Order: sequence, then C-alpha cells, then structure tokens
Amino acid sequence: MGFPDFRASAIEWSMQPDEFIVPDDPSKLRDLVGVLMSELKNRDIKITDLEQRLAGMNRHRFGARSENADQLNLTLENAEIAATMVAPDGAEAVELTDIADDDAPRKPKRKPLPDHLERNETVLTPSSDSCGSCGGAMRRIGEDATEELEYVPGRFIVNRIVRPRYTCGGCERFAQAPLPSRPIERGRPGPGLLAHVLVSKYADHLPLYRQSQIYAREGIDLDRSTMAEWVGKSTTLLTPLAEAIARYVKRGAAIHADDTPVKMLSPGNKKTKTARVWTYVRDERPWASGDPPAAWYEFSIDRKKLHPVGHLDGYLGWVHADDYAGYNDVFGAGKASEMACMAHVRRKFVDILDGTSSATAEEAIKRIAKLYVVEKIAKGKTPEERVALRQEHAKPVFDDLEAWLHEILPRYSGKSPMAKAIGYALSRMKKARAYLENGSLAIDNNSAERAVKPVALGRKNWTFAGSEGGGKA
Repeated sequence: MGFPDFRASAIEWSMQPDEFIVPDDPSKLRDLVGVLMSELKNRDIKITDLEQRLAGMNRHRFGARSENADQLNLTLENAEIAATMVAPDGAEAVELTDIADDDAPRKPKRKPLPDHLERNETVLTPSSDSCGSCGGAMRRIGEDATEELEYVPGRFIVNRIVRPRYTCGGCERFAQAPLPSRPIERGRPGPGLLAHVLVSKYADHLPLYRQSQIYAREGIDLDRSTMAEWVGKSTTLLTPLAEAIARYVKRGAAIHADDTPVKMLSPGNKKTKTARVWTYVRDERPWASGDPPAAWYEFSIDRKKLHPVGHLDGYLGWVHADDYAGYNDVFGAGKASEMACMAHVRRKFVDILDGTSSATAEEAIKRIAKLYVVEKIAKGKTPEERVALRQEHAKPVFDDLEAWLHEILPRYSGKSPMAKAIGYALSRMKKARAYLENGSLAIDNNSAERAVKPVALGRKNWTFAGSEGGGKA
C-alpha cells in the first residue's frame, strides 16, 4: 500500500494512535522510528526550555501589588518634583507637560508650625551697638522672626531665628543682622529635614504621600506637594555634587556598569513605557585602595546605546559589564576595555539546575565556585598579591573549566538550554580572562548589581516616574 510522509504520519499518529497502521517493511519502519525519535527529541528540548523559563519567572517574580488610587499621588509627586528643578541660569528646567492644566495641583496655603514643638531660639544682632554712620547709640524698635522646621533623629524641632531691628537715635539709620544662608530661600525646611525627606524617599523607598501620612501622626502638617517642591529644589542644589561624583567615578582604573528598567509615564496618553536607570560604580576596596567607593546614576527614557556611550565618553579604563550589545561601542581601540562577569555565567547554569537538576549544570557551578574561593582569599590584598594568587590557584581552574565546556558542548542540541548556557559561558570567558592578570579587576559585576538594587526595591513603592524630569530628579 502507499505510505504517506513519515513526519506527517507521526503527527497523525500522535493525535489518533488507534487509526495508525505500523508499516511491515523494516526499512520504512526504521525511517518512521527515526522520525518519531526526532519529534520526541524536539519536544523534550521545547519542554526543557519552557521549564527553564517557568522556573526563572517563578524565582524572579516580585509579586508587586497595584496601589490603584495611590498611583495618582505618585504621578503628581514625580511631576511636581520635576517642575521645581531649576536650571543653573535660573530658568525653569522642566514643564508639567504630562499633567493637564485642569489637573495641576494647587499650592497649599502655609500654616503656622505647631506650638507643641521644641523651639531653639537664636538671636542675631548687628556687629556693633553704635550707628555705622554717625556713631550714635542704636535702640531696638522691633524684630523679625523666621521659623525653620528642622528634624533631628527621632523628633522634629523648630529653629527660631530672631533678628532684632535697630535704629539710630541720632540719624535714624536702620540696622539688622542678615538672615543666614538656607538651602531653600524663603522656604521653611532646615537642612536636616531636607536630608531626612530625601533619604526616606530614595534610600528607604517611602513616597512623599506616605511620608506626609507619617508626619501627620506627629501633628506635623506637611503636604505632599510641598515636599515635592522641596525635593525638586534639593535636586538642583545637589546637581554639582552628582556631577563631581561622575567625574570621580570616571577617574577610577576600573568601573562597574549596569542598568535596570523603570516605568515612566508617557506624555499625553497616561500610559507607561520602559525607561532605564544606569549606574556606574567605582569600588577599589577589594584591592586595598584608599579611595572611597562611589556610585553614579543616570536616567534615560530608553535603552539605546547612545546613553552608555555618552556617559563613558573619554573613559579609557576597564568596564565590568554584562553582554548588552549597547556597550559594544564603549569598547575598542582608544576606548575602554571590557571585563565580562562570571556571575552571569554562573547564573545560566543555576537557572538550569533549578529547573531540571542537571548534573552538568551542577558540575559547572562547582567549578565556578572554586574561582570564588580564590577571590575570597584575594579580597583586600594589593593588586600584585591578587594577581599572584589568581595565577597560582584560579588560572588552572579557569583553564580546566573552559576546556571542559568545549568538550561537552557537542553532546547537546544547539537549541537546548544547556547548549545555550555553555555557548554563553565560552563567549564571555574570553572577555573575563583579563582578571587573572590584572589585580584591579573583579571576577564579576556584583558591585554594580548591588548599586541598582535600591532602585529595584524602590520601584515597588513608587511604581513609575511621572516624567523624564522626575526620573532625572
């Protein structure tokens, strides 16, 4: 009898096994078995791949909860911060383009500071009791009092700055001590309170509307929009410091680079799009440098390569980075040098081990762990000592791992997760080998990953940036 295409027959048989007739011809039967084996192999690969993806999604899932109406507060908060950022020349840096005029928040009316707060009074008097013009005696005719809300750890206080006004009895000349410099001119917050609000928002991940609720329990009425104005003006004050940190980081012999996604409200349609926060870290503590560590952050509305290229323009040192193609133009002749991350290599095998309990993945992880044992010993030693340790103890392990991966790669289908993990490892290990000969390099990029962790934690609370200006703030 005529026999149909074996692949089609195999598919039909899988759907209707009772109707399938096994051929009597041994050669045709062998062909059919080959087709079925191929189908089963492809299915196994697909199932393994799906299991890996599911395991990874379950492991990395954050389980964020929608805050519904609170998200409006977050949108306004970020927009208001951006609106109060002032350019160096005094011009407004950002406009509230993503909030309709009808929705623009009204500036709250300033209320007196509560009477129950502790008050520290400082009296500022002119430098001389005599008139600077005629030498006559000055007499007090009144005073101006400025109240500044301040925060010290654990409590609020009020700094009461009293400036008596004096006039000369002879020539009626007026004299009064000047008001000391303050972070926000004509503003009420003291530097300690501003620092507390900023740390609570960006380090402790408390949105301003939540801070407002916390302060209300202490009898302090601080409106969210008021604090948003403070934060916006503070970011303007801190811009020179951020720029100085960027210059300091780029003076390092080696830096760590990474980025993390954040949601940003898209102007006009009230939908969100994916923006990025980039971090560049200088951390020389592992090789006994006396220079302090620092992290430099940048915000962008997308992940185009022009951002890291622009950030690292002119940098000629080493950059620890992942395999993101956007970094490719950062490296090359007359540019920075690339150092790959062995933690990313290890993570590929961890994903497989979690999903399938693969013996090969377990062996790869054990071999990589031996490299980290050497790093634990090398931590805090000079670059020369680190190189000596790595050459003696880490290089043989590194070489053996690379040779072993080349040896086992042909055993796996090119589409299988294991083959992909091995291929990734081999490609990245070529660019990670430099750490064996350079004591100022790290084995991984964990310093940058630790630096972006606060952003990842914070976005669960503030959900999204209200605008590009809010993201930069």
